[in-house]
Amino acid sequence: MVHHHRYAYQLKKDGDEEEGTLVLVWTNPGYYKRRRTKLFSFLLLSLLSCTFILAPHLFSFSTPFSHLYSFGVQNEGLAGNLDVNAPICSSISNGTICCDRSHFRSDVCFMKGDIRTHSPTSSVYLYSSRADADEGEDDELQHEKIKPYTRKWETSVMDTIDELDLISKRRNSGVRHRCDVIHDVPAVIFSTGGYTGNVYHEFNDGIIPLYITSQQFNRKVVFVILEYHNWWVMKYGDILSHLSNYAPIDFNRDNRTHCFTEAITGLRIHDELTVDPSLMKKNKSIVDFRHLLDRAYRPRIEGLTHGGVEDAQEKMQPKLVILSRNGSRAITNEKALVKTAEEIGFLVRVLRPQPTTELAKIYKELNLSDAMIGVHGAAMTHLLFMRPDCSVFIQVIPLGTDWAAETYYGEPAKKLGLKYIGYKIIPKESSLSDEYDEDDPVLKDPSSLNRKGWEYTKKIYLERQTVKLDMQRFRKRLVRAYDHIISRKTQLRSHSIRQLRFDYIT
Repeated sequence: MVHHHRYAYQLKKDGDEEEGTLVLVWTNPGYYKRRRTKLFSFLLLSLLSCTFILAPHLFSFSTPFSHLYSFGVQNEGLAGNLDVNAPICSSISNGTICCDRSHFRSDVCFMKGDIRTHSPTSSVYLYSSRADADEGEDDELQHEKIKPYTRKWETSVMDTIDELDLISKRRNSGVRHRCDVIHDVPAVIFSTGGYTGNVYHEFNDGIIPLYITSQQFNRKVVFVILEYHNWWVMKYGDILSHLSNYAPIDFNRDNRTHCFTEAITGLRIHDELTVDPSLMKKNKSIVDFRHLLDRAYRPRIEGLTHGGVEDAQEKMQPKLVILSRNGSRAITNEKALVKTAEEIGFLVRVLRPQPTTELAKIYKELNLSDAMIGVHGAAMTHLLFMRPDCSVFIQVIPLGTDWAAETYYGEPAKKLGLKYIGYKIIPKESSLSDEYDEDDPVLKDPSSLNRKGWEYTKKIYLERQTVKLDMQRFRKRLVRAYDHIISRKTQLRSHSIRQLRFDYIT
């Protein structure tokens, strides 16, 4: 029998699972060594648990604690207010399935007991010996269907997501799939289909909800992925390795039967690019997620950083990153922007991220910067890489994108603790002013066009518009950002000096 310990995320290009008859995956033995002082309490708790839990288990182990049901209710601004103190599925008994379908953004199902995957039929089985199960000829006790993706309201994309059957059956039913791999930690099952490939959706619909759902397990969790992409696992491997100690499972291609005692199917999502502390264990927030990013990318940052030590003057000079675009929503006078920013006193770097650009490299640039400028679009997601409480984010807002810019990036930036400055362009700064008369609704009343539907917004304001900044007007925002950064740096420097003096005296 093979024992698998902590997986070090040596990601293979082919992503195939290794062959094996029976693999028993135990948690890292070091975890138990670090908790010797609680060994007696653990044994006593286990003994008491055994006297009360009478349902038989096939497995030769049991998880000491169940974390699956400690979620609060999601923040559903579009779905109305919900009672945060009474979440659905807050507690379920052994051998049952409970699905919370009350939320606008996602469904989440919980399973507890003898759980077995069966990828050939896109099913996850739960074999139950519940005493309350009605006697009868039907071996199936419960059947739930779920698409584990966080855009439940968006029918067009949900139609492309693989559906899972969660089926509870009697333990003594005729067909029961033999375990090929037995896990002693819970599973979180989700899809990386849908809009995966767009960095905003990768974080908003995937990575942040995965953090919300799995961080409570302290890495003692296995990710089971539908519509698995090798490139996605490699791209986000640094983050995944800080959420799980184990190799993710490709549900569709790994035909082995994986067995668990607890599983969550689907991910919790709170809002756009954020974590709501009121719904999290220990009140964790988007800043805690940012700290996780720092732990994930810190080793890579140190490997990518070159050069010597900055002097005091260099440390005080504000560093500005311009996220550059090509094509639609590009800043056509970018050189003038760079020149103006340098005249004000910024050290400027223009960053042109590509789909193949390593995230650690983008993280390094923005983590070291004091300010970021970019035109509304998916690349603004990288605001998550900026330092909370001391960085400035200036978002250039093209015509017709006011609501989306503020909702998807402006509000999340403020929740992260960034100084946010939204710059709404005026018609003469838009290339659309060359195509339409100044009294045309396209320029004069963009909201009237947006009310006609997403296709109008997309074709006119997102795909056909570039920006030529009025530098006299935009300069005021740059000066405001510069002054804020200098003031903040001065405060931090004064605090550091006082702290050094105090340490010296004491």
